[in-house]
Amino acid sequence: MTASGRREPEGKMALTPQGDIDAVVSGSHGNPFAVLGVHEGEKGLLARCFIPHAESVTAFTLAGKRAAELLRRHDAGFFDGRLTIRKRQPLKYLARNAGGEWWVTDAYSFGPVLGPMDDYYIGEGSHLRLFDKLGAHVIDHEGAHGVHFAVWAPNAQRVSVVGDFNEWDGRRHAMRRRVDTGIWEVFVPDIDAGRVYKYEIVGPDGKRVPLKADPFAFRAELRPATGSITDHSPAHDWGDAAHRSFWRDADARRQPVSTYEVHAGSWQRHDDGSFLTWDELAERLIPYVVDMGFTHIEFLPITEHPYDPSWGYQTTGLYAPTARFGEPEGFARFVDGAHRAGIGVILDWVPAHFPTDAHGLARFDGTALYEHADPRKGFHPDWNTAIYNFGRREVLAYLVNNALFWAEKYHLDGLRVDAVASMLYLDYSRKAGEWIPNELGGRENLEAVDFLQKMNAAVYGSHPGIMTIAEESTSWPKVSHPVHEGGLGFGFKWNMGFMHDTLQYMAREPVHRKHHHNDITFGLLYAFSENFVLPLSHDEVVHGKGTLLSKMSGDDWEQFATLRAYYAFMWGYPGKKLLFMGQEFAQRREWSEARALDWDLLEAPAHEGVRRLLRDLNHAYRETPALHARDCEPEGFRWLIADDAQNSVFAWLRMAPDAPPVAVISNFTPVARSDYRVPLPNAGTWREIVNTDAGDYGGSGQGNGGAVEAVAEDGGRIVARMTLPPLATIMLEYEP
Repeated sequence: MTASGRREPEGKMALTPQGDIDAVVSGSHGNPFAVLGVHEGEKGLLARCFIPHAESVTAFTLAGKRAAELLRRHDAGFFDGRLTIRKRQPLKYLARNAGGEWWVTDAYSFGPVLGPMDDYYIGEGSHLRLFDKLGAHVIDHEGAHGVHFAVWAPNAQRVSVVGDFNEWDGRRHAMRRRVDTGIWEVFVPDIDAGRVYKYEIVGPDGKRVPLKADPFAFRAELRPATGSITDHSPAHDWGDAAHRSFWRDADARRQPVSTYEVHAGSWQRHDDGSFLTWDELAERLIPYVVDMGFTHIEFLPITEHPYDPSWGYQTTGLYAPTARFGEPEGFARFVDGAHRAGIGVILDWVPAHFPTDAHGLARFDGTALYEHADPRKGFHPDWNTAIYNFGRREVLAYLVNNALFWAEKYHLDGLRVDAVASMLYLDYSRKAGEWIPNELGGRENLEAVDFLQKMNAAVYGSHPGIMTIAEESTSWPKVSHPVHEGGLGFGFKWNMGFMHDTLQYMAREPVHRKHHHNDITFGLLYAFSENFVLPLSHDEVVHGKGTLLSKMSGDDWEQFATLRAYYAFMWGYPGKKLLFMGQEFAQRREWSEARALDWDLLEAPAHEGVRRLLRDLNHAYRETPALHARDCEPEGFRWLIADDAQNSVFAWLRMAPDAPPVAVISNFTPVARSDYRVPLPNAGTWREIVNTDAGDYGGSGQGNGGAVEAVAEDGGRIVARMTLPPLATIMLEYEP
């Protein structure tokens, strides 16, 4: 034996060049599959293996036939020898040392799992089932059971999968490089679901990068641990065919869509402050949402993320439901249960940026791979995050496949795409000189536009019935128009202008509102330019902004009355609805992800009254076609009174074909107005279906006894004389 630990062959010609042995042992070999495993020799087949701690090794076929006693060529555990078998096949080894013996199936004696067609479509960037190929997949391969690992790292010198199954030793399972695509793969036999792993990557400079989690991992460890976990591909036994069939055939623009926005970690918690599991959430949240009349639950991002206060918007595991609430199958059960109860599930999705945590995507193979290398395009100044390189076909395919993954594997009803504006503009939050113009000299991010169009076309093309929703705060044209018409292809867009203008109006003292009448009327000038969702989201109740209740002006009674009037105003306004959790019962404390909502407030009549109103508004919205069937079309709206600034009164008509019209009247002053004249299109009885001043809601109980009569005056104008309660909205449905 030499001083370096090498063992010289005893009277025989060496079967393995010493340079290869040293490179395998040191973990520096660029192509270990060319050395290890089963190979053709001059006199038949030979085997080479690297098994640390072994003092002797005997080779067997998988069927148990003895094939050779191998010689130790290096004390670190390198063995080789001639085989007695003639047919090339996978091997397993019986390894021994003073402590005992153990079996090792040779990963290097198996052929590749990926094929030339995978290379072709991956290289082209058109593979739409990457989640079936990359990542970790539990499979049977060439007579053995194990896990196939595959990861994209085109600039790496070496990539190994490391985990608790190989002592986190990057020399044990160095991967095979597929040169055409930059994909590295290896089949590791004898392991199953539930094993923690990461990738050990040697960058182009020869230095190891920090251990990386799998970009395609289906499951991850609970923070603060950051490893990926081998798992079976999501394969829930679904029972939601009726729900899926309904939405597949429906036009979502003409359906009631009232969304309850939820942060899964703080809606409710256990008494000790710990999170509910998905199954516990299903038992509590789904019945609550059904009772409240919402049609959808929209979760803040539930993909794996390291930092709780990011609320999931800085994700490091786009393919893995976070471990905070249990195993991935639990999330599938939640979605299935929601669907069986008639509730859709929408996921906040974050393809705009990603955090720079060492175990994540940043400088994944030692280079700027998923992100732009130039910080003027690749670094987000607002969030200290990296921006995806949308111009790289592999990155675009990674993100498009992720959208398809959630739609297919978890039956999601929609993706609400976060921070679209930050993607569309190269100068977003940047000063002059801090951004790079596009090829035409403009500020539009043409690569991001291409990505969004491809994503929407792929999702809608593959999964009819799903909806995509853009959080986009600028006047970018045609966000919710089809791609073939020059649009971005989203189904809906958040109406940030509605939220800003109307909350600004409600914050004013009633005596001043007459000077800002335009805050309410202006939104109708563009209300049908897109398919809008009206959002009162989490962003409005954090970071010192207070809660919706606290944004209303006046004393406590006026704040509650104004909030009730505002909700009914919004539910009568054209557009789909979204409300963040806790605001349905007028949460008083600003939202924090670190604690549950203040459910004890429901013991107070004023808070319970707001909750009852929200429930009744949702049911009225769903059951009354005039209030939802033309949410996105100008034919569904007509002003009745738009110019009564002096009294801060607004009235309009909501209409739908073959349905009675509904009049919505809001009085945003604390003065009750009796004998107030409202023009209506039809004479006869108009039944009061909502009155936010009703006693059951905590109001003063003023109104019109449940109905008003519209009569024709001289000249043929039809008018109803009615009482407008103080700080209230009423809805009147025509009874033919």
